[in-house]
Amino acid sequence: MKTILRPLAWLLALSTGTVAWAAQSAEPSMSLEQAVTQVQHETGGKVLSASTVRRGRSSFEHRVKVLTPTGHVRVVTVTTEASKAPASSDSTKNPSSDGGSNKEKH
Repeated sequence: MKTILRPLAWLLALSTGTVAWAAQSAEPSMSLEQAVTQVQHETGGKVLSASTVRRGRSSFEHRVKVLTPTGHVRVVTVTTEASKAPASSDSTKNPSSDGGSNKEKH
């Protein structure tokens, strides 16, 4: 009986590890280019830089640095999940408590 259960246990362990690895290697549902376009549209500014950072197993964060029409530099964060579900519009905002902590005057 042990000789039958041992290979089954190995197969179960391998398949579970494969699923976990697949979840970790998933791509964000919104591309960096899409996030840049969205931030450009929302702010009306010029994009200075953009990057993507992984936040957990299925969450990504696009950071877009923008020069606003008023001359301020803002970093707008767009959070997206690895699933196919669209990100909510609230996740694209980068609110600050005092209204000016994420701005630099140039």
